[in-house]
Amino acid sequence: MDFRGAHIISVNQFGRDDIEKVFTVADNMELYAHRQRITRVLDGAILGNMFFEPSTRTRMSFGCAFNLLGGHVRETTDVKTSSISKGESLYDTARVISGYSDVIVMRHPQVGSVAEFSKASRVPVINGGDGSNEHPSQALLDLYTIKKELDFKNREIDGMHIAMVGDLKHGRTVHSLSQLLLLYKNIHFTLISPEELKMPAEITKKLQESGHSVLETTNMEAGLSDNDTLYLTRIQEERFTSKLEADIYRGQFRLNQAIYTRNCQPNTVIMHPLPRDSRNDANELDNDLNQHPNLAIFRQTDNGVLIRMAMFALILDIDDKVEDSSSSVSWYTERRFE
Repeated sequence: MDFRGAHIISVNQFGRDDIEKVFTVADNMELYAHRQRITRVLDGAILGNMFFEPSTRTRMSFGCAFNLLGGHVRETTDVKTSSISKGESLYDTARVISGYSDVIVMRHPQVGSVAEFSKASRVPVINGGDGSNEHPSQALLDLYTIKKELDFKNREIDGMHIAMVGDLKHGRTVHSLSQLLLLYKNIHFTLISPEELKMPAEITKKLQESGHSVLETTNMEAGLSDNDTLYLTRIQEERFTSKLEADIYRGQFRLNQAIYTRNCQPNTVIMHPLPRDSRNDANELDNDLNQHPNLAIFRQTDNGVLIRMAMFALILDIDDKVEDSSSSVSWYTERRFE
């Protein structure tokens, strides 16, 4: 794909070469993310961070990524404080905010809302999550983490075994990651969930049609064996009609040190998109694993900054100018993509 000036709405936009390009640029961002080198390549540029649904990691890591490239961040974090609460349409909001910004990241609870918003925007828009639908940057950072973790163990994504555990029906992170993994070969998926919270059938069908093997089970301990990666998710309470409905499933699939030791291979990587629900009635990923060397959840969040820096660099066409901070002037004068 041509990244320059592109909206990033769905993982379906990416081919395998595109993913490798993002990962290569992300690798190059490591010195800047660790503050070992400073760039001002986006000095003067403005990110409109529009989050109409609660977020901590995604919102802050996008903002941090833009700041590390020298740019400035303006935020909206609640529908109630925006003109949408007064009845303003997504079209009007997009036309206005894109006049104030050079790139926009948007999260919204309605499926398809970010795509609708992008049609009216005059600047590139990145989907920060639209309801239970997609979360492209999370899928990229998850895949980047898997690649780095497997590289360390001399394994590859092609041919790996991965177990996805929890609320697979509503979890947009597992939906988007599964879509990206369609681009790879001979992966074995074990999908562990309550029957009512299974992975959507259309995604399972696509995985099978792409040559991957898929095992669906409600038996967590049986499904944990012989995996390279475990990807756990919380019960997505906000997607249910009530807390009482979500409580039916809360705490059914928990991973702790004893269960891991009893059922998993010694080098199985543990991942979770966060936030993990640490309340006693949930606790899907126990704190007794916090010091485990295979717990990758905080390496995931660190990788999120690298991936989001790479996305900005590619979309704003400055990936080859980062080392030369004086290039910000030439970028900014040609920042529009009409």
